[in-house]
Amino acid sequence: MTKTRHATRAGLAALAMALATSVAMADTVVLTAYSGIFQENYVKAVVEPFMKANPDITVEFYGMPNSAQMLGTLRAQASAPQIDIAIMDVSVAKAATDEGIFAPMDESVTKHLADLYPQAKAEGVNAVGVTFDNLVLLYNTDKVKTVPTSWNALWDAQYAKQVSIPAVPDIQGTTFTIITDKMAGGTNYIESVEAGINRLAELAPLVQTWEPRPDVYQPISSGTAAIGIGWNARAQVYADLSDGKLGVVLPEEGSGFQINVIGLVKGGPASDSAKKFIDYALSPEAQAAFTEQMFYAPTNSKAAALISEKALSRTAAGAMDKMIDINWLEVAKIRDAITEQWRRRVIPLSR
Repeated sequence: MTKTRHATRAGLAALAMALATSVAMADTVVLTAYSGIFQENYVKAVVEPFMKANPDITVEFYGMPNSAQMLGTLRAQASAPQIDIAIMDVSVAKAATDEGIFAPMDESVTKHLADLYPQAKAEGVNAVGVTFDNLVLLYNTDKVKTVPTSWNALWDAQYAKQVSIPAVPDIQGTTFTIITDKMAGGTNYIESVEAGINRLAELAPLVQTWEPRPDVYQPISSGTAAIGIGWNARAQVYADLSDGKLGVVLPEEGSGFQINVIGLVKGGPASDSAKKFIDYALSPEAQAAFTEQMFYAPTNSKAAALISEKALSRTAAGAMDKMIDINWLEVAKIRDAITEQWRRRVIPLSR
């Protein structure tokens, strides 16, 4: 009995040592992306399944509120990177690429590049699209009795001082400017958004706030505002939590994509494991899982076949032909000029 007890103890000690060695040998990948609701859902849909399939790799999610803060952190670590992967807005990723922060994105990083939609790739950016989001029309179902089908519902006089719009420089306001410009007859938003600015000036007197707090979704859900604009992914999640109070519509005129890209930090401490995660994140399976979880449209063209009709219908994946082709790298060059037009000719008219 004593020998058996000693053997058991020895076996347990050996097992404990093996587990400790295994943990010590586990690679830790540090991923930075958006905090809050994005982090909660991305960890559940993508990070945890990846770690389950790769028990030798741990992924630590370092959440930040916006892409600008991510870039600032990456700049501060440039000489000794502590982050391996970043998910951020494509226009900010261009700056990171220009500063040598991101490593090249090629077949050595992921085998899924050929399957990505063209919109997921931006020339001169060492990162590729991992999510597509799009601007949508939001409305309170108690205050707006008939489901709106057009962006023009925002200009309906019956919603005077009940319209909630995040103004530029918020990217929602920039996207809305480009959509409005096209609706008003504009043909090249890079050269001019004059038609859009004129139309927005007509909307201004109806606007309740240009800075909805804490975001645009809560005031509309609560009925503080009746109608407004927001991003589809978050809107769909909040709609499910609103007890039917928040309505979400992709208007018949179409919309524009906001593109989050995923990039590999040059010189990151866990580069090989980071590549493995990026490849997984861009796979049809991971893309489909995140669409089901949070209603971002997938960037991998093969993912749609794996997504339920119910989830797919709540994204713009089935309306790609309605999406305005927005070149965010070019928009970055004119963003200040658009902001100035808003400040001088739009926002003052709402006071």
